[in-house]
Amino acid sequence: MPISLIVLIMGFFTLRKVLPTRKAPVDWLSVLMSMLGFGSMLFAFSSVGQYSWGDPIVYCTLIVGVLVVAMFIWRSLKIKNPLLQFKVFQHSDFTLSAILVSVSFMSMNGFTLVLPLYLQTIRGESPLASGLTLLPGAITIGVMNPITGRIFDRLGARNMAIAGMAILTMTTASFIPITNATPVLYLVSLYTVRMFGISMVMMPVTTTGTNALPLNLIGDGTVVNNTARQVFASMGTAILVSIMANVTLNHTPSGAVASATPILFKKLALNANVLGFRYAFFIATIFSLAGLILTFFLHKDMREEY
Repeated sequence: MPISLIVLIMGFFTLRKVLPTRKAPVDWLSVLMSMLGFGSMLFAFSSVGQYSWGDPIVYCTLIVGVLVVAMFIWRSLKIKNPLLQFKVFQHSDFTLSAILVSVSFMSMNGFTLVLPLYLQTIRGESPLASGLTLLPGAITIGVMNPITGRIFDRLGARNMAIAGMAILTMTTASFIPITNATPVLYLVSLYTVRMFGISMVMMPVTTTGTNALPLNLIGDGTVVNNTARQVFASMGTAILVSIMANVTLNHTPSGAVASATPILFKKLALNANVLGFRYAFFIATIFSLAGLILTFFLHKDMREEY
C-alpha cells in the first residue's frame, strides 16, 4: 500500500500527455460483460485443482466465460466507442507482439507464485525468505529495461525476442528436474537468468507492436495490450497452480498408508508435492516454447519499416 501510494503521487506530478485525448462515454454493458466473461474463465481455470476438467463447475463456467467474451468482442466491434478497440488486431505485427508479451507475462507471473510455493512447501522456508529469492530477478529486469532499449536500436526486436525467449525456455525447462534437495542458490540463479531473458522480450516487442499502429490507434493499442497482459497472466497463474494441485492430489497416498506407515506416507506425500511442481514447470516450459516459435514470425528488421 505505501509503495502504491508513492507511485500514484509521483505519477500525478511527473506524467505528461504525449497523445491527444478526448472524452468518451463508458459502455457499462461492455464493462459488465468483460467482468462476467473473463471472471468466469479465470474461475474455471483456478477451479481445476479443486475439481477436475470433467466437473460441471469447471466446464460450465468455462463455456459461459468463452461465450460472454465472444459476445463482448462482437459488441466491441459494432459500437462506436468500445471499451476495448479490437480493430488494433487487424495489424498483424501488433497482434504478434501482443501474443508474445502475453506469453511472457504468463510465464513470469506463474513462476512468481509457484517458485515461492515450492520454497515454502518443500523446503520449509518462511514467506519472507521465499519472497527474497525473487529479489535478484526483479532487480535484473529493472536494470535491464533501459539497457535493452539501447540494444533494441542496434539489433531490432526479432533478434532480441528470439534470444530472450530461448533463454526463457531453457531456464524454465531447467526447473523441471527439481527435487526436494535442489540448492536454493541454483534456483535463484536460474530465476535471475529467466528474468534477464524476459527483459529482452517485453520492452522491444511491445515497442515494435505499438509502432505498427497508426497514431490514432496507439492509445487503444496500449489499453488492449495491458488488458491482454493481465488477463493471460492471471489465467497462466491459475493454470499452473491448478495443475500443480491436481497432480499432487492424484499422487498423494491414501489415509490408510498414513495410518499403517506414517514415515512412508510422509515420504510419498513429499514426492507427490515435488511431482506437482515439476508438472507446473513443464507447462510453463510449453508456454515459453510456444512464444519462442512465434518469435520467428517477427519481421527480420521492423525498425526499417517504421
